[in-house]
Amino acid sequence: MTDNRPVYLNLFKIRLPTTGIVSFAHRISGVFLFLAIPFSIYLLDLSVSSAQGFEHSMQLLQRPVLQVILLILAWALVHHFLAGIRYLLLDFDIGIGKAGSNMSAWAVIVIEVCIMAVYVWAVML
Repeated sequence: MTDNRPVYLNLFKIRLPTTGIVSFAHRISGVFLFLAIPFSIYLLDLSVSSAQGFEHSMQLLQRPVLQVILLILAWALVHHFLAGIRYLLLDFDIGIGKAGSNMSAWAVIVIEVCIMAVYVWAVML
């Protein structure tokens, strides 16, 4: 006889493999990029409307809260792009095995950390 009672699932004890982390982060970065579309359109419209609008948009982007948001969006863009390339390669059966998939997931993480370090060093500081 099967037991149909709900099972307690402790999500803090589950350890995702590297490929799962990259997959989950790819989805989250896509959500962040999608949610940033209205604000990006607003900033673009404001900056091209007039010289005063451009100055106002530059003042908005100098706020610390918006700089943190821009940093998160830069990470989202970099990660979504790199993980998207990884998934395109997987669609072409490149790196489909366990070792190749794990290696490509680590490559995405290492490359995105390097790109974000350069971004923070060059743009944010």
